[in-house]
Amino acid sequence: MNSKGKVIFASLIGTTIEFYDFYIYATASVLVFPRLFFPQATEINALLSSFAIFGVAFIARPIGSVLFGHFGDKFGRKGTLVASLLTMGLATFLIGLLPTATVAGWGVLAPLLLVLLRFAQGLALGGEWSGAALLATENAPKGKRAIYGTFPQLGAPIGFILANLLFIWFNAALSPEEFIAWGWRVPFLLSAVLVIVGLYVRLKLVESVSFQKVLKEDKVVKVPFAATIKSHWRPVLAGTFIMLATYVLFYIMTSFTLTYGTKPASVAAAQAAAEKAGKPMSAAEVANFVPGLGVPRGDFLWMLILGVVFFGIFTLVSGPLAEKWGRRKFLMGVTVGIFVFGALWFTMFGPGPGAAIVGLIVGFTLMGLTFGPMAAILPELFPSNVRYTGSAVAYNLSSVIGAAPASFIAIALWQAAGGSTWLVGVYMAAAAVLTFIALWITRETKDTDYENNVA
Repeated sequence: MNSKGKVIFASLIGTTIEFYDFYIYATASVLVFPRLFFPQATEINALLSSFAIFGVAFIARPIGSVLFGHFGDKFGRKGTLVASLLTMGLATFLIGLLPTATVAGWGVLAPLLLVLLRFAQGLALGGEWSGAALLATENAPKGKRAIYGTFPQLGAPIGFILANLLFIWFNAALSPEEFIAWGWRVPFLLSAVLVIVGLYVRLKLVESVSFQKVLKEDKVVKVPFAATIKSHWRPVLAGTFIMLATYVLFYIMTSFTLTYGTKPASVAAAQAAAEKAGKPMSAAEVANFVPGLGVPRGDFLWMLILGVVFFGIFTLVSGPLAEKWGRRKFLMGVTVGIFVFGALWFTMFGPGPGAAIVGLIVGFTLMGLTFGPMAAILPELFPSNVRYTGSAVAYNLSSVIGAAPASFIAIALWQAAGGSTWLVGVYMAAAAVLTFIALWITRETKDTDYENNVA
């Protein structure tokens, strides 16, 4: 058996890198990639191109779930976890070494290589979460799967805090010119340290008892994805929507609030900032201006970090509660809380920044409570010999319909409402309704016999 400490660290390290990578890439997509990889494009087209490459990972993730799920269910969890972490680490590290389109002869090749590396990241992430969840839960003592399942989930707040503290430090220590010249590469290169440590621990793992039993009983399926879709499509569909509200809440609380919170609160403030940057606003930009909270970016990042501390705390709190009350009942209660939060969204994220810190704390508390049990409930929906594939496909399909469009939809709703955010709350509440229905029609999985549950 794997030791408790080894299980905790080996499952935590991958998701920490996953979310660390997400934030450094997202920040670079806004701050530097438009100028470095699309220097000939207009400002808006360069930004859109940069975001399009960012979105490539969401296309790759379902493919990665099938690919790594196949190997995880057919050949074992250990080797697959090592492969996913190595793929993710190499892709992230190579982005930090990539020549930019501003270098002679790299105008076309640099963006293409960036797309390829981002696709590789997405493939790895498609298999990483499910493998980490199985590592934690298949090695958990009886009656503690939900508690052990919170360990890989804790990687999300840790990765967020690491990435944002790094960028806050860069913002204070480097000039904009230095950051553009070389500073942006450092966060990508530093990820290699986490990857090396993670690989060292994962190489020392032994296969879980659940998968050993699959091998012993000769229950390995020939094509896990085909078997999952043929015989277990209902739990795949249920798992996809069980995760939906979690994804929508997460991306609204991070990407959207950062955009909305740092947008100038008035046209005059926006014009002053544009004049200072040497890019005066056009008449059309003035006419179509949509106000935000007007909080300086550095200050809002600190507000987000405070909220994410609550995210981490309540991720850990959720495990014992999901064991006590059951995953389904507990998550139904939290989902009702997300619905209410969406309905009251405009009271915390309306004009003025005063109540925003309360909104961030409440939102991230709900995020921890809903995210924590997912590493238990999604794998528990599937038998051992298709568990890697089934949970990975459900998790990553939900990322396509929940995570990928969340920020764009929220921004479009904010603009459609002329600067009010009440429609963003309606969107969040609607996602909560769909998740509640999925939980309502799904059986309780708390007492699933993990080791003897083989299709």
